[in-house]
Amino acid sequence: MALGIDAISGGRFAINLVSAWFKPEMEKSGISFLPHDQRYRYSDEWIRVVKALWSGEKVNFQGDYFHINDLSFNPRPVANPHPRVYVGGESEPAQALAAKEADVFFLNGRPIEVIRETIAQVAKQPRSHSKPLGFAMSAFVIARSTDEEAQEEYHNLRAMVIAQDDRSELLKGVDSEVVMFKNLAKYPGVGSNGGTAAGLVGSYDTVAGRIADFSRVGIDTFMLQFQPFATEMRRFSEEVMPRVSSLELVAAKG
Repeated sequence: MALGIDAISGGRFAINLVSAWFKPEMEKSGISFLPHDQRYRYSDEWIRVVKALWSGEKVNFQGDYFHINDLSFNPRPVANPHPRVYVGGESEPAQALAAKEADVFFLNGRPIEVIRETIAQVAKQPRSHSKPLGFAMSAFVIARSTDEEAQEEYHNLRAMVIAQDDRSELLKGVDSEVVMFKNLAKYPGVGSNGGTAAGLVGSYDTVAGRIADFSRVGIDTFMLQFQPFATEMRRFSEEVMPRVSSLELVAAKG
C-alpha cells in the first residue's frame, strides 16, 4: 500500500512510526501489547525489514519478531532510497531508535532549552547510515497583534480545555511507562503533543522570533496546530511566515 501511495504521490509519501501507547486499541486489533522497551525492539526490526523491502532488496531476516525468507517488492519506490521515515517518542529507547533508523525524529512541543538538550542527546547516538537525522516538532500557535492579545486568547482557550477535556477514560488505557504522558503533566496548556509548551504564543514578532530560535537549534519541520484552524492558519501565513522568512534572510547574511 505504501509503495502504491508513493507512486501516486510522486515520492511524497512518508510514515511516522509510533511504538504504541494505547492498550485497548492494540487489543481490539488483535496485536499483542508488549512491554514498553520490547515495543521499541519490535519497531526496530519492523522498520529495518520495511526499509529494505521499500528499497527493492530481496530480504532474508531472522529476528526475535520477524522471520522473512526471500521476500522482495516491485516496482521500486519513487522516493530514493525509500519513503521518508519519521519516528516519534520521548523515552530513551525512542531516541535510540530514531537516531539509528529514522530520517526525522518527531518531538512533542517543549521549551526551547529542553528541545536543544534533546537534539544534542540524540545527535550523539549511532546511525545505521550516513544521512544526517532531521528534527521535527509539534506546537500550538496563538499569534496576535500584541503579546497581551495572544495571552488573553490563550487564557480563553485554556479555560475551555479545563471545562471540557475529560481524559479519564483515555488514561485508563495508557501504558504507565509511556514518557509522553508523564511529560504532558509538566506542561499544562492548550493543544496536543506538547501544544503551547513550545511557547508559540505572543505577538506576530514574538512567535516569528521563537520559530526562528527553534530552527537555529535544529528543528527543520514544524507541525502546527491552530484553533479555529482555517482562520488562524490564514493569519499565520499572512503575518508570521513573512516575518520568519525575514529573520532567516538576516541570519543567512550573517
